[in-house]
Amino acid sequence: MDHLALLPAALCVILLWMGLGAAGLAAPRATRFVAHGLFPIGAAGCLAMAAIGLGALFAPASMLLLPIGLPGLPMHFRLDSLSGFFLLLLGAAGAGVSVFSAGYFREGEGTAPGLLGMQYHVFLAAMAAVLLADDAYTFMVSWEVMALASYFLVVSQHRIAEIRRAGFVYLVLAHLGAIALLLCFGVMMSGGGSGLSFDAMRAHALSPTWASIAFGLAVVGFGAKAGLVPLHVWLPDAHPAAPSPVSALMSGVMLKTALYGLLRVSLDLLHAPLWWWGLPLLALGLFGGLYGVLFAAVQTDMKRLLAYSSIENIGIAFAALGLVLVFRGVGMPALAALALAALLLHLLNHALVKSLLFLATGSVLHTTRQRSLGHLGGLLRRMPWVGWTALVGALAIAGLPPLGGFVAEWMLLQSFLFTPGIPLPFVNMLVPLGAALLALTAALAAYVMVKFYGVIFLGQHREPALAHAHDAGRLERLGLGWLAAGAVLIGLAPGLVLQALQHVVMPLAGASLRIRGWFHLAPLSEQRAAYAPLAVLLAAAGMVVLAALVARRVYPGRIRRADPWDCGSPGLTPRMQDTAEGFGQPIRRLFAPFFEAHTELPRPDDAQPRYRVEVADRFWRAAYLPLAAGVQRLAQWAGLLQQGRIAVYLLYSFATLLALLMVVMR
Repeated sequence: MDHLALLPAALCVILLWMGLGAAGLAAPRATRFVAHGLFPIGAAGCLAMAAIGLGALFAPASMLLLPIGLPGLPMHFRLDSLSGFFLLLLGAAGAGVSVFSAGYFREGEGTAPGLLGMQYHVFLAAMAAVLLADDAYTFMVSWEVMALASYFLVVSQHRIAEIRRAGFVYLVLAHLGAIALLLCFGVMMSGGGSGLSFDAMRAHALSPTWASIAFGLAVVGFGAKAGLVPLHVWLPDAHPAAPSPVSALMSGVMLKTALYGLLRVSLDLLHAPLWWWGLPLLALGLFGGLYGVLFAAVQTDMKRLLAYSSIENIGIAFAALGLVLVFRGVGMPALAALALAALLLHLLNHALVKSLLFLATGSVLHTTRQRSLGHLGGLLRRMPWVGWTALVGALAIAGLPPLGGFVAEWMLLQSFLFTPGIPLPFVNMLVPLGAALLALTAALAAYVMVKFYGVIFLGQHREPALAHAHDAGRLERLGLGWLAAGAVLIGLAPGLVLQALQHVVMPLAGASLRIRGWFHLAPLSEQRAAYAPLAVLLAAAGMVVLAALVARRVYPGRIRRADPWDCGSPGLTPRMQDTAEGFGQPIRRLFAPFFEAHTELPRPDDAQPRYRVEVADRFWRAAYLPLAAGVQRLAQWAGLLQQGRIAVYLLYSFATLLALLMVVMR
């Protein structure tokens, strides 16, 4: 395809998704039409968008102006390597989620199927429009449509009060973030720009003070959408409330649009980042990563566990961006390129893998009607396809080789290890501590995935009804397999992926990586560090084969199969298995200051003794609840102005007029 046709083609895919939304609205109760008609066509659109994004990585930037906005405010669109990468991410993850949704959605999801299909495809279209917007007006319109579409998807089961509350908190945080973004664009336009276009913002450099203010507002606005601690409180409630495919899109793709926005503002529109901008991002990102993984470790709801895991991964992404800004600000482009490549690879891997895990929980939820880890177990035998694909996702999100999560975290760790070369003694002393925090977070992430996978899929059934669980359908399997294959491809051929990412890294970081080949990675030099995933895989397989051969030769005929040792008990039962609470208890005790835990112990006079532990978020109770109470008091005081008498209102108007006249006369 001609590179000049890529941008019009992307806009045509957006129109296709909008048309699918209109078709769903026209047939709100036609479940079969929506599931087997609209969603597969939407998946084809996702594949087309992924192909367009891939093509944009190798093509020059293209721009298009459409006179369809407000008078004097046409819509500007731009497709370059940065937006192309995120379109590739959107299309690759969206294709798997859409195919899975074709077999997943049915009657009983709360919202009518056609209306749900409309909201879903408008959500896809809005995210793509955010990535293509080239002016503040188009960006904010697309951003708000994305927020509203995702809100209605979150509250699909709107008859449940808890879900309505989760949607309300999400909507409030989304609009507070939008206000910060409006102020950010206002500051950037104050630099002398002649319009709302991003080209005008690029053309006029701000003073360091105003540029720092714009960057801070961008961190708040995009951080609220991404779930950056302490702006994360909406995420653990919204993801469990939404249907699983929606949770997959929100966690896998929507959170990445916030990272796209921050990359666009900090490395493109402000185009001269100060080195110290990276320090608060490093601190917030590393703290958020550790905070998220600690809370994931103590969760007993499988979707809340994945939601806190997303907070952890977003924290790692913000820390990587902080490193990029530090390296770029001090004039070390090669290391900035390394950190940026690690960030992009991390985002791509997380988009595929977290979507896969949320879809797997959706299959479990549909067949068992259970979200609580305490009621699950032993599902690998009943749901082998879901279990094995979920294992790929769990290993990848835990950062184990030879999958994509390990490659991204390994490259990011290399970036941290090279920070002693920064010509700033204070930074040299503090930033390397981030490597230790990153390693701790990665280790705890593996611990969380052991808990997630082991409690759900291994062991014995904790409930008799689980014996009747069934595997996912054909379309659901296809979606899961697509996402799992993507995670494996990133891990086994990282050089292939990084060769494509060079076209994003070079313009933003000012340098490129050394790519030795598809299956060999030495980002800076062979003498510093190198990684060959196929060699790791072959070595692991060789050790397994060698161990089997040695066992057969040393102990011929002496190998027997028997039940595992049961400590002298008559037989193993589900009650002997470790529970989700048991997995999380060491973390809860070791990191007690992070949690606000309330324990309910059984009493001797209880007819049905129960033991319950509730772990609350300190930020919610210490910051958001007092803030909400303060806003409520201000609203009550403002309500005193409403006297219900026209004479009092006229007096207010007269007093306001006098005050304004006094200001003008001065």
